[in-house]
Amino acid sequence: MKARKIAFGGVVAALSLVLMLLTGFLPFGTYAFPCFAGILLTAIVIEFGVPWAIGVYAGVSLLSFLLLTDKEAALYYTLILGIYPVLKSFFERIKLRFLSVILKLIYFNIMAVAAFYISIYVLSVPIESFSLFGVNLPLVFLLLGNIVFLVYDLCVTRLVVAYLNVWRHRFKF
Repeated sequence: MKARKIAFGGVVAALSLVLMLLTGFLPFGTYAFPCFAGILLTAIVIEFGVPWAIGVYAGVSLLSFLLLTDKEAALYYTLILGIYPVLKSFFERIKLRFLSVILKLIYFNIMAVAAFYISIYVLSVPIESFSLFGVNLPLVFLLLGNIVFLVYDLCVTRLVVAYLNVWRHRFKF
């Protein structure tokens, strides 16, 4: 059983890393590919639990910072999108749906603001990259990010249901 966990974790890590490496090729890749790479961790969480998922997440995060030219994408994966499937498993255990959604949004906003400041002050991303037509709009981007994050959360939920109902039996765990 341990060999199966290691093999499946390695495959998920490799696929996640390939997705992360694609961030440099497409303009929207900085945001889209970390989302897809993070979603792959849901299968690890479901099949083998949180500790194995954290191990895969840590490996992909470290390798992303070492290998990617798009450090901003590595930052988004590490702070927000890579660990989110693991955290989602905890958020979903909260019985009050409203409270669960509020906690998810608090998490997202704290990490998004942290990513913004780390991008500017550590990764030296020009602040002009957070502007549109010469107007600096980080708060508008944060508001739009909240909407996109809620859609992402809904998509992850639906993918988990599809995994449980359609794909899981094919892996024979």
